[in-house]
Formats: sequence, C-alpha cells, structure tokens
Amino acid sequence: MKNNRKLKNSELDRKTIAEFKASTKTPLLIILDNIRSLNNIGSVFRTADAFLIEKIYLCGITATPPHKDIQKTALGATETVDWEHHEDTLKLVEDLKLENIKILSIEQAENATLLNDFIPQPNQKYAVIFGNEVKGVQQDVVSESDDVIEIPQYGSKHSLNISVSAGVVIWDIFNKI
Repeated sequence: MKNNRKLKNSELDRKTIAEFKASTKTPLLIILDNIRSLNNIGSVFRTADAFLIEKIYLCGITATPPHKDIQKTALGATETVDWEHHEDTLKLVEDLKLENIKILSIEQAENATLLNDFIPQPNQKYAVIFGNEVKGVQQDVVSESDDVIEIPQYGSKHSLNISVSAGVVIWDIFNKI
C-alpha cells in the first residue's frame, strides 16, 4: 500500500513575503470588476498568491485591504500579492491596453472563446477580468476586451461563484503558460 502521509505545514516549501516579492511572477494580472463579497475578494488573493500572480486590480465597489472579511479568506495573501484600487474599470482596461497587455473578460458572451480552446501567446502579458456576482463584467468593459473567455459548463445552472471561476481560469492559464 502506498504511503500518503499528509505533509505538515512546516514541510511545505512556503515562500516568505520577501521571497514572494522577489520571485519571477506569472505574466497575468487580475481585474475584479465591482465584486461585492469580501470573502470572494480574499479568496482571489489567496489563489493569486498560489500562482505567483503579479497584481490584482480592485475596481469600482470592490473593497480593498485591510479588512477582516478579506483577511479571513486571504490568509495573508494581501501582504504578498501587489494590488491597486481603480474607480473606473473601463479606464484601467484602456490604460493596460496602451501597455500592450491583452484583456480577457471572463464572461458568457456571443463569440466567446471556450477556456479549453484558449492558447496564450508566448511573451504576452494578459489581464483577466472577473465581474460582479450578479451582473458579471460590465458590457462596456466586455466590448473593450481583446477576447472573451467562457468556462465550459454542462449542468443546469451555468453559473460559478467568482472565486471558483478565478481558480479555474488562473490555474488553466498558468498551466498553459
């Protein structure tokens, strides 16, 4: 029988905050467009930490650290992952495009590219946008995006929690890069 002893926290080769900051980052940015749930925000921070994401942009009504409800799910990731707040998601997208960053809205839309069909281009930095829990990514932001990526879903709901969507998309793109 195979020994599958669970590892202790002390055995997990965890980076210090300084080591994280000094690490080469994944060429991927995250934009949270008007996210209401502080727990979702914290969860996205933790996922961003796990995959060495360069930065998170918190836009519109999206709350910013420090906040106890963000910290509850972030578990310290707000100290490792860089972040900025921007009032206007569309203006941020326009500015990032001027820096040759490709903008990907994660949304269900006409002519969307299925996530499993999306192939990141070499030496290209991307920003992925996750939208409000009810309304999704704002239409003007979707329209300004370079592509819309849809997570294939086969059940009856066709709706994932934003933190789950972020985990699926970030892992997929990280794995392909």
